[in-house]
Amino acid sequence: MNLLSPPRARLPIEVVFDLVCPWCFLGTRRLRRALRARPDVLAEIHWRPFLLNPDMAREGVPRQDYFVRKFGGEERARRLHATIAELGRAEGVPFRFDRIRRVPQSLDAHRLVRLAAREGLADALVDALFLAYFAEGADIGDHDTLTAIASAVGLDAFAARRHLATGAEAEQVHADNLRAHRLGINGVPCFVIGGRNAIAGAQEPEVLERLLDVALVEE
Repeated sequence: MNLLSPPRARLPIEVVFDLVCPWCFLGTRRLRRALRARPDVLAEIHWRPFLLNPDMAREGVPRQDYFVRKFGGEERARRLHATIAELGRAEGVPFRFDRIRRVPQSLDAHRLVRLAAREGLADALVDALFLAYFAEGADIGDHDTLTAIASAVGLDAFAARRHLATGAEAEQVHADNLRAHRLGINGVPCFVIGGRNAIAGAQEPEVLERLLDVALVEE
């Protein structure tokens, strides 16, 4: 322990997100950058699920079908993705939307994040899932794929596979999703800092730092 270092302020941060949301990937990377610039803050990140497609079948849907339904067509989606990819490069986020073949249901991935949280591995798993989907086009709704990603970040593969197979904590994920809507959260990412101050969107790190300051004053 360095006695000359100032004490770090412990600050809970809830990240309401979905793993198939590119803005969430971008926003969480910006949050990490903001926190790296603030060594005075000891952040306790809590990952809260938000299901953008709660009624989607577990096997997901083909990318083209999803884009037609959500954006009106592939061309509009391509323009939006080009904008997101450009923003991502500044944060070291290697978006490769062209590699995505299916848009998965994210319920099982969120269930796995809950398991990882109990092992202190949620941060690593969330980042690995984002990278697998958005950089490699991996199907993060597939149990074999999810198990491999979980194992790569240190989770026991057998425990991960069993957790997925049993449907454990699906009700909790749906309950958290409902809670987010009841709190008025209709879009993600949303960051709730210090339990009082919330801001939605993939905000610039400077904006997040200002919210950190507000939360620290209120602690």
